[in-house]
Amino acid sequence: MRWYRQPMPIKLENVGIAVRDLEETIAFFTDLGLTVMGRDTVSGEWADTAVGLDGNHAKIAVLQTPDGHGQLELFEYLHPDAIETSPTLPNEIGMHRVAFSVDDIDAALEIAAKHGCTPLRGVANYQDIYKLTYLRGPSGILVMLAQEVKGH
Repeated sequence: MRWYRQPMPIKLENVGIAVRDLEETIAFFTDLGLTVMGRDTVSGEWADTAVGLDGNHAKIAVLQTPDGHGQLELFEYLHPDAIETSPTLPNEIGMHRVAFSVDDIDAALEIAAKHGCTPLRGVANYQDIYKLTYLRGPSGILVMLAQEVKGH
């Protein structure tokens, strides 16, 4: 006899990203259409315990996508000092990228360019279903933008 476990109810709350400059990163994502839902500064024993980092003290902001389903939690560490790393490459193991569907990829890329962010290589056409690209956002964040091609 096989035992099947009922799946545990689970819901993605947000994607957390440590950033070099919170205001610069907020400006980038709000220009792309996300909305700041809240800001705070977190510290104390609860923050140390939750994150597993002694002396954890960070400024945070939660941003939401216009459809209300996706959220980013951005945090800028005040203590301990943030550790600079090389930007993630698309084929590295670990946190990879954050992806957004957009109505107009060209307009989204114009906005990104105002923040000094350009495609890693260009805009690809995936089987006439999507136009998509990866770009390097603030703090080296990999961002994928995808536009559904009309008729699909």
